[in-house]
Amino acid sequence: MRLSTKGRYAVMAMADLAKNGRAPDGDRAVSLAEIAARQEISLSYLEQLFARLRKAGLVRSVRGPGGGYRLAKTAAETVVSEIVLAVDEPIRATRCLAPASPKGCMLGGERCITHNLWQDLGDEIHRYLSSVSLEDIVMNRTRRRGPVTADAGIGAGVAA
Repeated sequence: MRLSTKGRYAVMAMADLAKNGRAPDGDRAVSLAEIAARQEISLSYLEQLFARLRKAGLVRSVRGPGGGYRLAKTAAETVVSEIVLAVDEPIRATRCLAPASPKGCMLGGERCITHNLWQDLGDEIHRYLSSVSLEDIVMNRTRRRGPVTADAGIGAGVAA
């Protein structure tokens, strides 16, 4: 299972916004041009993604000088699965068009022999992405890794 660039770039951009939107005197708006430059993502592509993220209520736009985007919720309250789903990226590993449908992916309409395996994998992916917040990403606190230290060697912080 692999996410498309829509899902991956949306998460990258939102993590950048969470990290760079913090200021000592409160949150600041971050321009898409700044995000595009730092994350090496096309500005026009980011504009499309942020239109969807705004429609989903995950970001707020700020107009005028110093304008840009802010998170609509805190980084701790914003989970990765929300971002991925907001940009219309389905979280599933089956090849069936409608995962809840009894109609399967085979020509005759039945489910393939491995359907339940892939559906369970898709459910696990969704569960994992729902357990990771933007704050976890910014602080490098995902489930299997701890914070990165300057003296950490290769493979340090990774659970065996």
